[in-house]
Amino acid sequence: QVQLVQSGGGLVQPGGSLRLSCAASRSIFNIYAMGWYRQAPGKQRELVAEITNTGDTNSADSVKGRCTISRDNAKNTLYLQMNSLTPEDTAVYYCKAVWYDLLGTYWGQGTQVTVSS
Repeated sequence: QVQLVQSGGGLVQPGGSLRLSCAASRSIFNIYAMGWYRQAPGKQRELVAEITNTGDTNSADSVKGRCTISRDNAKNTLYLQMNSLTPEDTAVYYCKAVWYDLLGTYWGQGTQVTVSS
């Protein structure tokens, strides 16, 4: 059973920074894609940023210039560095992974990020 275990959420003041981590229980060397999504209360889950097997990245316009997605293949871990946070970034954040050799999409357990003074 593949697991994605997230860490790093919490409460931060506006303008602050957080780094989210997502550790996979299997190698991400041959990952098809990994990404971060978020879901705010009453809203649909939306893409924050994603990274492909070749290292290409894509991010939502709302976070461009403020969030950086990266991965460490040696640690089987995906990261999301978030800077200049605003209350609009408040949501539950989920990591997602798709492997070439596994059926289905795998999700982390979700981590709450709250931006408030």
